[in-house]
Amino acid sequence: MVGERQSFGHRSGPAVRLGVGALFVSVSSVLIDLARTTPGTASFYRCVLSLPLLAVVAALERRRHRSLDRNQILLALLAGVFFAGDMLFWTRAIEEVGAGLSTVVVNVQVVGVPLLAWAIDGETVPRRFVAWVPVMLLGVALTAGLVDGGAAGTNPVSGTIHAVLAAACYSVFLYLLRRNGANGRPVQNYFVVIASAGVASLIGGALWHGVDLTPGLRVIGWLIGVAVAGTVVGWLLVATNSPLLPSHVGAALLMLTPVGALVLSAVVLHERPTVLQLIGSVLIVAGAYFSGNRLRVRRTGRARGRPRPGRRCP
Repeated sequence: MVGERQSFGHRSGPAVRLGVGALFVSVSSVLIDLARTTPGTASFYRCVLSLPLLAVVAALERRRHRSLDRNQILLALLAGVFFAGDMLFWTRAIEEVGAGLSTVVVNVQVVGVPLLAWAIDGETVPRRFVAWVPVMLLGVALTAGLVDGGAAGTNPVSGTIHAVLAAACYSVFLYLLRRNGANGRPVQNYFVVIASAGVASLIGGALWHGVDLTPGLRVIGWLIGVAVAGTVVGWLLVATNSPLLPSHVGAALLMLTPVGALVLSAVVLHERPTVLQLIGSVLIVAGAYFSGNRLRVRRTGRARGRPRPGRRCP
């Protein structure tokens, strides 16, 4: 019992930081909505504008640790491509199927990431987490306004397809970010991920709905906010702390993103949340807390070079 308390206490710091990161990530959706630009433009600039700050932090990490090897760089590049796919598909899905349904579908990562960790790394998912997954997904549906008619959009069929593709890309991106970040150099890994995502967004966006390289000061201003709050602070916290946690705990904590978006929308966009949205937020927070609280994760195997959950990388 004492060992379990110490194990959970050792994980509580990374869990809190990852939760804070998820809330910072939620800023992105509101600021992108205010920017009102194409998916390719938003995705490209949120990456490019964040690279100077990330380069500084990555350089500091490199002074303390060795640089990434070739295989780690290749995995980071691949993760960036999937991150770009998530950003492009999800931004498009919002217009086509509505913010509500697109938010619900993309958050099936709460199942996808632990499933990938189980299939590839042999990580066992606790039954308590599985039991809370439907509660959290219901909470996302309520918070996104799906029950109140949030599924309205210009093209529901295409929007649903794009949302599913975004969810698949999101799950793979989160898995690779966590797996490759366990090498003890998560900031360098994340820097390569964002650089790769920027290039992929430019290419993908140019081929799909276009990229505006001169969007104007108003758009750039909002996207600087996305870059700093979401890409630098938010995702950097996720990138550096998710390798220290079991996959199901990190996936559950990222469900706090729609809660943060709901609160920020109320403050910035003066949107008044409904009772059902508030109930949904409570379900998400409760699920994120209770599904990962005081759980010991058994592992039948480990990815090569991967530390055990809860231990800091050397």
